[in-house]
Amino acid sequence: MGPLQGIRVVEMAGIGPAPFAGMILADLGATVIRIDPPKRPGIGADLMGRGKRAIAIDAKKPGAAELIGRIVERSSILIEGFRPGVMERLGLGPSELMVVNPRLIYGRMTGWGQDGPKAARSGHDINYISMSGVLGSIGDEVHGPSIPLNLVGDFGGGGMLLVAGVLAALIESHRTGKGQVVDAAMVDGSLLLMTMIYSMFQEGGWSSGPGSNLLDGGAPFYCTYGTKDGRWVAVGALEPQFFKELVEVLDLGERFTTANQYDQGRWPEMRRAFTERFLRRTRAEWESVFATSDACVTPVLTMVEALDHPLHQERGSFVKVGELRQPGPAPRFGNYDEEERRLRRELVYDSTGILAEIGVARDEIDALLNQELVIE
Repeated sequence: MGPLQGIRVVEMAGIGPAPFAGMILADLGATVIRIDPPKRPGIGADLMGRGKRAIAIDAKKPGAAELIGRIVERSSILIEGFRPGVMERLGLGPSELMVVNPRLIYGRMTGWGQDGPKAARSGHDINYISMSGVLGSIGDEVHGPSIPLNLVGDFGGGGMLLVAGVLAALIESHRTGKGQVVDAAMVDGSLLLMTMIYSMFQEGGWSSGPGSNLLDGGAPFYCTYGTKDGRWVAVGALEPQFFKELVEVLDLGERFTTANQYDQGRWPEMRRAFTERFLRRTRAEWESVFATSDACVTPVLTMVEALDHPLHQERGSFVKVGELRQPGPAPRFGNYDEEERRLRRELVYDSTGILAEIGVARDEIDALLNQELVIE
């Protein structure tokens, strides 16, 4: 159940951002059919396969492109994450599939885009965000750039922007009756995520040196502090009322006020004072102290701790897929039963069922299986 109920999506199996986009679309209620190669991944660890159905087709065999085209003909969206030219070599490019289905939204996920000087080059999240200015803005000048996992390129600037693009194109196709190609490049998406920072930089409110700015750990009221037990807390007291409460809870007297909060000349002294105070108690003690406060202080949780933290337990933030727990569907919708949406099943292989749905007769299905064009 979800707002995309009735929308069929074809996902060409891959890794990273395109499967993540397919997972989000499935979470939103779409029927997602993943087309796998014959040597398909194990289901148990296939977390981003949740809520999807799969069919294994050898796309390199004669007749495969036509068969996939028959699935695409009855679908609204196709997403793929191959290098430019791969789908064309398989006979599955936009020029072929959009003849079969003129309303098709053809979503393409790459690192460098479908054209440009690096379009044919390989890369990973770290490379795309290094070229968009993201990586060079995180960390400090002593230890160098700090790698933000692969969240910014692959998933934030990649998969999520692909979802936004294909849904926008889907709305337009309902109005015009025409599909289109959506070119989602991770270098573009991660750059887009930097819009506010680039604006601040060009207006003189941001230094190019990492670790010296308001939101990159440079401000002592927006960073992390060690605690007595070797753990960490996160402090985000940006607004004056929150900063005032932080100083009061830390019992720092009148040394730091809202009047001098943004005086960068006072920041080193402020940081030393905050550091000394937070080292006096354990992380659990600080969590208790700030539990009902608006000073914006929270514990820095490990993944193990986040799985069982009361906040997430009460909100039902995690779902169980097979034997594993993972973050549940987001955002939440007022018109749907969220408990039902969170009952996510593992990836289901259903080659014969999918073929039957698109009108393939039983004898033809048997022939395709015998030819090993389709793997049951």
